[in-house]
Amino acid sequence: MTTAIQINHVSKVYQTGEQDVVALSDIQLDIAPGEFVCLLGPSGCGKSTLLNTIAGFIAPTSGQVTTQGKPVSDPGPDRGMVFQEYALFPWMTVAENIGFGLQIAKRPKAEIATKVDNLLDMLRLGDFRNRYPKDLSGGMRQRVAIARVLALDSPIMLMDEPFGALDALTRRSLQDELLRIWQQFGKTVIFVTHSIEESIYLADRIVVMTYRPGTIKRDLRVTLPRPRDATKAEFTALQRELTELVMEEQQRHEVAELQANQ
Repeated sequence: MTTAIQINHVSKVYQTGEQDVVALSDIQLDIAPGEFVCLLGPSGCGKSTLLNTIAGFIAPTSGQVTTQGKPVSDPGPDRGMVFQEYALFPWMTVAENIGFGLQIAKRPKAEIATKVDNLLDMLRLGDFRNRYPKDLSGGMRQRVAIARVLALDSPIMLMDEPFGALDALTRRSLQDELLRIWQQFGKTVIFVTHSIEESIYLADRIVVMTYRPGTIKRDLRVTLPRPRDATKAEFTALQRELTELVMEEQQRHEVAELQANQ
């Protein structure tokens, strides 16, 4: 298989009381198995709408998404989702949260226990296995959310600004953790972010989206060797190029907001 995810002329129109809102317009994108792709752009460009369409949470108005060669009609075990707000069950311990999906899938108890133990060790959560989400830092909660997705062995990881609410040091630590996991397991990752630096640090490809209606403005392949250094000339040159692209769309966003409020 040469394509893990195929987005075939996908559009999404939200019908409102006053006028229709075109969130996505004719998105065409093929993503290979094991690729790390960042969706980048200002608020309102349809990044999360596109991600939720791939996840099966939102149906496109036209076009089709396929994953692993199968049409997406609803959420499925081949796609694991990590949200910005963690989405952990507050009444469950760390270990119980990680193993929840396996319990729903009715996996044997011994298999669940082994997999949970391995993930607790891999993500350095062993000392917190019996803690509840309220007792954890934001970074620890996101580690648990990532572990829960890894437990299901989903070949595709969908991540909606998962590190957006974290401080800079925790964010960099989890970026490195995610890259290690991606390289170890060969997952296909679609990662939504507002951060230009984050997208360069993480991605094989950066898909820059336009302000509404969301279309693909530029599809850039990042060839910088890993680990990437934000102080290197090649990194900063790419950062300048992406900043110019994104700021053009941010300015369109601001003009549209101004006109809407007049």
